[in-house]
Amino acid sequence: MDSLKEGDSRSSNLGESTSKKRKGGVSGVEETLDRVSQLPDALLVQILSLLPTKDAVASCVLSKRWCYLWYSIYNFLFINSDYRTENFIYFVDHVLAHCTSSNIKKFQLNFDYMTRWNFDLETIRWISFAVERKVEDVILCSDDEELTYKLPLSMGTCSSLITLNLSRWVFDKRLAIAWNSLKSLKLDLISLDDDDIVNLLSGCPAMETLELFFFRGFRRLEITSSNLKRLTLAGHWRPDFENDTSLEIMAPYLQHLEISGNLYNLMCRLVNVSSLVNAKLTFNITCIKSIQSGEYDNDVEEATCGDYHQVLRTLVQDYLHKLSYATELSIGTCFREFGSPCRFESKYLGKVDNANIERRISSFPFPNLKIVKIGISVEMCLKYNFAWQFKKLFELSKFLLKIATVLEKFIITSERRKCRRCSMNCESRLLSQLTEKLLRCARSSANPVFIFQE
Repeated sequence: MDSLKEGDSRSSNLGESTSKKRKGGVSGVEETLDRVSQLPDALLVQILSLLPTKDAVASCVLSKRWCYLWYSIYNFLFINSDYRTENFIYFVDHVLAHCTSSNIKKFQLNFDYMTRWNFDLETIRWISFAVERKVEDVILCSDDEELTYKLPLSMGTCSSLITLNLSRWVFDKRLAIAWNSLKSLKLDLISLDDDDIVNLLSGCPAMETLELFFFRGFRRLEITSSNLKRLTLAGHWRPDFENDTSLEIMAPYLQHLEISGNLYNLMCRLVNVSSLVNAKLTFNITCIKSIQSGEYDNDVEEATCGDYHQVLRTLVQDYLHKLSYATELSIGTCFREFGSPCRFESKYLGKVDNANIERRISSFPFPNLKIVKIGISVEMCLKYNFAWQFKKLFELSKFLLKIATVLEKFIITSERRKCRRCSMNCESRLLSQLTEKLLRCARSSANPVFIFQE
């Protein structure tokens, strides 16, 4: 009997445990939701504002308590790829019509291939709404390669704006910019002339960071504000090979400069960057033979190629002169040309006077330079031109070791990829041999820590 009672007790306990598990499994979500719902409205609105807008709106189905909370969100992210065009326009209109927030912190609009003919009018209305609600951060991006959109005139008066990120938008000539609070500006796939640049910089007196990705059109960038400390230029967009050939940069208060990407034949000239402490110059410039013929073709005059590379070498030497007070310097493919001609130029025009180049560069000491980074990115197979590439990199590295008297770190990085033509790890091999030679060379030069990254 005692044994039977014990068995009944076990069965009873098991049934009770199973019942509890089932109950917990069924009501777990509701219990969690109840706990979240106990939070104050202000905190719930803050949580909803961190979500994509479509998810924040969808929270209205959770309970009566949640039905109207999303009306008060202050961050908006609209992505039209989530909807058909008509549905997207309806959704944005619906959300903004119910918005009760008097201050919008972030407004992001991502769209592509909007076929509705009056979509420009829709965006003007939406952006104007954000401006009226004192928006702080704006991101407007389009992936449509065939269309660009004009920034509404109302945007120019947005004094609350702190950050602005535009992709494939253009500035209306009538736009009077008064972004007195703007700290950071990023423009992508944009065409600006010199007047646009002047209007932009004069209308943003507090700007600290300016980033231009795939830019074109202007030939002079004069930054007189002492607040603007960071400038990024990345890639030349649809260059005009006859007119877009030179860009002068005058920025006496600039501290951080980055020029990267493919500049084609654009020569960026540093006229005044006397306060620069960190420079990252990893851009590529295309040989004139490739620009004129579309490929390396001997029909293009060899003298033209020679003159072109001489201008490039002079430009690089000028960089080293203008950057002589920097503390950190990152350089790429273009700087390898400073002491050696391109393979076509060398074939037809003979050797470059490296002794004269060395004398000139040695006259530019770097008293503050502590970190040097050289990026190796070989675009061609090294099987037949290894010695040529190696010589250029070694000459550049040796000169930098010589002129940087307080150097602490010398970093060389490689992408480490196998060549498609010869199946060799070309860059890794180049890096390995360069390492050994530089270590021997450094014994009589500065005594930095060498770091080689693959």
